[in-house]
Amino acid sequence: MATRTRVELGRREDLGADCANCFGLCCVALAFAKSADFPFDKDAGDPCTNLDDADGCRIHPHLRARGFSGCTVFDCSGAGQKVSQHTFAGRSWRDDAETQRSMFATFPIVRRLHDLLRYLDEAITLVRRTEDADRWVAAFERVRSLSDGTPEELATLDVDAEYDRARPLLLEASEIARARGPLGAGHRKVGPGSDLVGADLHDADLRGTTLRGSLAIAADLRSARLDRCDLLGVDLRDADLRGTDLRGAVFLTQMQVNAARGDAATILPEGFQRPGHW
Repeated sequence: MATRTRVELGRREDLGADCANCFGLCCVALAFAKSADFPFDKDAGDPCTNLDDADGCRIHPHLRARGFSGCTVFDCSGAGQKVSQHTFAGRSWRDDAETQRSMFATFPIVRRLHDLLRYLDEAITLVRRTEDADRWVAAFERVRSLSDGTPEELATLDVDAEYDRARPLLLEASEIARARGPLGAGHRKVGPGSDLVGADLHDADLRGTTLRGSLAIAADLRSARLDRCDLLGVDLRDADLRGTDLRGAVFLTQMQVNAARGDAATILPEGFQRPGHW
């Protein structure tokens, strides 16, 4: 069996953000629009007015109070330090116009690749208990190798095609994981792509259910049973996760957790960080 490796990010070997080794790329490269998440419009490539000369945020402890809740939700999946320290070998977007142009174009691509690596990494864990994981390991290694590409190689990469290539493996891993136990009592009421905006799922038994691609904005999921529940791509903005055990949820991401509401009784999977605004 092939040996699974992790993404080499320099100081850390994981897929989590390491802002100390990034040049504030999320504060510059990405655009945002005036909304409940941001107090003004910002074009891609324009530095946020709160970015200081050392690539730090001047108002970081007060982001939500100042109307920047979108910043507290965002997670780059480690793409920031990867692009800063690996792809561009420590060169900053501040150095010259060409580096700036290329770095800003590369960052969103690497971020999507790292998001896919997170899913594949979890899929390996899900299938290894009962299956030969070689196919999932090979897919992980392929995407990892692509993420190590030069700026020129990354600029020509069809990231959508890579997601299409990986999707059957992710779905198969979900099926394997969800087949390992009983289905919840509510599994026939919901499914992939469900409209669950504001839905009352308090105490719902969703074990083994797939909510993949569903809209669960402001849904009440307090104390819901989510063991082996597939949450791939579920919109959990403002979903109420107070008292909910998320340890067995499938394909849950830190960004989904950041976007939801929880409390001290919410149980997070190993490796997840409890959002400061909970």
